[in-house]
Amino acid sequence: MKLYYYADTDSLYIDLADRPGTTSREVLPGVVLDLDANGSLVGIDIDGASRQFNLPRTDTTVPFETTGGTTFKR
Repeated sequence: MKLYYYADTDSLYIDLADRPGTTSREVLPGVVLDLDANGSLVGIDIDGASRQFNLPRTDTTVPFETTGGTTFKR
């Protein structure tokens, strides 16, 4: 799993798989699920992410990558 924060749009993308999404579904205002061709969840896009999570305030994309559990590398 990889996390990407885009400061210019204040969005957080949670990449769950190394497969591309073929369909997107907005399940809540500002929360979009990306599904692959089989309907499996491959990513989650969250708009207004800094209002929901404690994220770094930067002018660039900030990638994080999980290393198992809830530990993140920055």
